[in-house]
Amino acid sequence: MTPEELLTTTRTVRKRLDLERPVPMELIERALTIALQAPSGSNRQEWQWIVVTDADQRAAIGELYRRATYAYMASSGFAGKLFADDPTRAPVQQRTGGSIEYLADHMGEVPALLIPCLKTGSAKLPEGNQAGMWASLLPAAWSYMLAARSLGLGTAWTTLHLNYEREAAEILGLPDDVHQAALIPTAYYTGDTFSPAARRPLSEVLHVDRW
Repeated sequence: MTPEELLTTTRTVRKRLDLERPVPMELIERALTIALQAPSGSNRQEWQWIVVTDADQRAAIGELYRRATYAYMASSGFAGKLFADDPTRAPVQQRTGGSIEYLADHMGEVPALLIPCLKTGSAKLPEGNQAGMWASLLPAAWSYMLAARSLGLGTAWTTLHLNYEREAAEILGLPDDVHQAALIPTAYYTGDTFSPAARRPLSEVLHVDRW
């Protein structure tokens, strides 16, 4: 793939995650080795990575995700309910909603769950603008997803389990000063390929010099 192909076809994979085919740890390690080239504030590299492959551990994390997702699905902001009056966008949102529900029911069956974490040195996150802190982890997490795509793996960026972050930390044995940023299911994908997604045109979101 060219860089443009990689960047435009790294899609969220939910229904097409292969739940039956194990993912070799060396493949995940290869993707993470690439991800570690991402920038971090002051080059601190305080990131930590939890890869969950044990069936019981995956099931426990998956149940937290299911509970959080079903609460989200009942809310007015659920993806499947958005743009209901727009005949163009409503079908896309409804398909997205269906795939979110599918992943909620099957997260615990995905062969590998990656949880990117940040070691902050404190049990409590700092108040105020945290953009700089999380910017020391999130680019690397996205690099992991791009690397996984280049290695034939599908991923999805999810964060709903963070509604139960403390429970997840107990399942994983995380120290108090290690904070989770996402839950990234990782698996081989079914089907052949991916295409760029429909997006709002650049002209609607670009501002030059001023709003």
